[in-house]
Amino acid sequence: MRSLFLYILLGVAGFGCQKSQEKMPELGSHEISKVVSQMTDVMLHDVSNPPLATRFFSYASLAGYEVIVQNDPRFSSFKGKVNAYPDITKPKVEGPYSYQMSAVLAMIETAKKMQPSGKLLDGYEKKWLDSCQKAGFSEEVIRNSLEYAVQISKQILPYGKGDKYNKISNFPRYTPKMKEGYWYPTPPGYFAAVEPYFFTVRSFNLDSSSQFKPVPPVPFSNQKGSAFYKLVEEVYHQKLPQEHREIAAFWDCNPFALQDNGHLMVGMKKISPGAHWMGIAGIACDQAKFSLEQSMQVYATLSMSLMDAFIICWDEKYRSDRVRPETAIRKFIDPKWRPMLQTPPFPEYLSGHSTISSTASVILTHFFGENFKYTDIVEVRFGLKARSFSSFRHAAEEAAISRLYGGIHFTDAIDNGMKQGFILGDHIVGRLFKDNSKNTVAMKTPN
Repeated sequence: MRSLFLYILLGVAGFGCQKSQEKMPELGSHEISKVVSQMTDVMLHDVSNPPLATRFFSYASLAGYEVIVQNDPRFSSFKGKVNAYPDITKPKVEGPYSYQMSAVLAMIETAKKMQPSGKLLDGYEKKWLDSCQKAGFSEEVIRNSLEYAVQISKQILPYGKGDKYNKISNFPRYTPKMKEGYWYPTPPGYFAAVEPYFFTVRSFNLDSSSQFKPVPPVPFSNQKGSAFYKLVEEVYHQKLPQEHREIAAFWDCNPFALQDNGHLMVGMKKISPGAHWMGIAGIACDQAKFSLEQSMQVYATLSMSLMDAFIICWDEKYRSDRVRPETAIRKFIDPKWRPMLQTPPFPEYLSGHSTISSTASVILTHFFGENFKYTDIVEVRFGLKARSFSSFRHAAEEAAISRLYGGIHFTDAIDNGMKQGFILGDHIVGRLFKDNSKNTVAMKTPN
């Protein structure tokens, strides 16, 4: 009788073990790309500014990556490497779950709470879960996976709140100096300065916002023949063949752009620079056939790096507070001159796109290698042609020079922005991946 009871007990235990390890469908990296795309759409709806957009991407991606870390021994947490990174406790979920599904859901749940109109993601989440059920996931697995994701998100959100971004609203309103050589709002929107205190936000991989302080900009001068006046003339006199115009338009990424529509000025749908590079990451992950796990590592690393790049760039922007080409050219050369691209609402030096693109190129090169050829289709849905690149550095260099072609930056802001971006990228790779085999799983898959 006793042996019969033992047999039944072992049978039940075996059934439970089998159930918890039931074969589940595999989810691919494109599921992360879809979430990034949905987050980007919400950012377009909210007109999220470029630095803030990377903040949303960062914490959402970290939530997803933590799920991977807890369930795949090939990857390790950023605890001890990233500033103030918390201990994330593994949720206790009764019954089977898909950690891949939980990783995607953790991103969505975090974005829903952080983005102003995050509730718009509810509909996507529901449709996505329906598609998971059709793909073969049981209701129990879906329920448990969502529970796991919610618990992870609840631990990441306080970490996000702790970066003190919400304290920025308590700072004094930024007032332009309205003196020669300094930045002040430009037409057509004359928007107020964007994120003048973003440099006060806790970074992920910096000792301080000024850790990689660049050389000062060329000093302002209204004297013909001076170094600064030559920079102004360079922007004003440049020729813009069709190729240069296409490059400028492709990398515009200005969510504040306005279009004159008769009696009204209407906003044009344009993604932020960070969203563009997150899209490039998705293209690379798909082309390199990275798993969902590998891809989540890429997205988490890239998004944090983009935010840090904005921090060092914005630190310098509001320190040097330099005038935009549009303002200088209209005052000293041609009062009717207009740049090809609309001038973004913040100081000129450093060039933001140059800085963050260079950083992104270093991070993606770390994962995918040098000379990774790809075609960028991120902007196709906004009516722009796809562009092909021979490497991520090639793309970064084109993004940088696009600011000159667009008439919104001087060359020293572009060149020094790229330098700072490359320095930061190398710093982050060294900090996060040096001598850590677990965190090099996704590196350099052959193209």
